[in-house]
Parts: sequence; C-alpha cells; structure tokens
Amino acid sequence: MTSHTLEYLPPVKPSAIALGTLFNHAANIAVLAPVFGDTYRRAQQADSKEEFIKSREAASAASLYGSTLVGSGIQTYAIAAILNHANVLSYKGAAYLGGLLFAATAVPQAVSQVFLDRRPAELVAVKVAANLVDTVGLSLFLTWWGTRPAHDLLR
Repeated sequence: MTSHTLEYLPPVKPSAIALGTLFNHAANIAVLAPVFGDTYRRAQQADSKEEFIKSREAASAASLYGSTLVGSGIQTYAIAAILNHANVLSYKGAAYLGGLLFAATAVPQAVSQVFLDRRPAELVAVKVAANLVDTVGLSLFLTWWGTRPAHDLLR
C-alpha cells in the first residue's frame, strides 16, 4: 500500500484558512504601510498611470503584496494544522502554542538583529510586535473562529 504525503497534512476548515489569511495579511500590510505609502506618493508624482505601472516601484510593491498574501495563507494553514494536531481548543492553549511558535521563529531573529546586526531598537520592536500578531494573535484568532472541518467535529 502506498501512502501519499497529503494524507499526513491535517485537515483545516477552509473558512479558517480564508479568514486567518486576511487577518495575517492585514497585520503584515499594517507593518509594511510605510513602504506602500512611499509607493503611493511616487505614483501620484508620476506623469501618468502608465509610467508608474511600468516602474520598478510598482513591480516591487505588487510583488511584495502578492508574496505577503501567499505567505499569510501558508502560515495560517500551518498554525491551524498545528492547533488541530495538538488538539488545542482553549484560548490559553492557543496563547501558549503561539508563544512557542514566536519563540522558535522570531526570538532568534530579534536577538540577531539587536546584537549582531545592531539594528535600531525601534525597528526590531516593530518586527517583534508584528511577529507576535503573526503567531500568538493568529493562534488566538483561529481558536476563536475554529479550525476543525465539520466532518472532524462529528467524531
């Protein structure tokens, strides 16, 4: 009997993926707002819409926006799948799990940025806050909405 990799991926309620993606994408866009604000100002200063659309700024902004949306969807599925696999049903459990994800993904990066890269504290603080929303906030949001497909609830 052959097994397929997809059999190992936990099912997640599609609406949880959609809403979690929007939640996570909105949080990322809020952090990236200064980048998009600069792009918008350049668009206003361009001689024509066609000139701006052909510019590097427009291509860069579109690429950033698209990759953020795709990344938000992937991250949402991953966190929802972990919540389901760990059988997390409470906000306390979601906060703990989100905290562990934050510690595993964002803390090493923040420490490196502060001590090795010597980035400004304000920049690191904004990234840490965004990562807290991406992990703890998304875990709590998904727990509030529910991540289990209907067929799993009947078991």
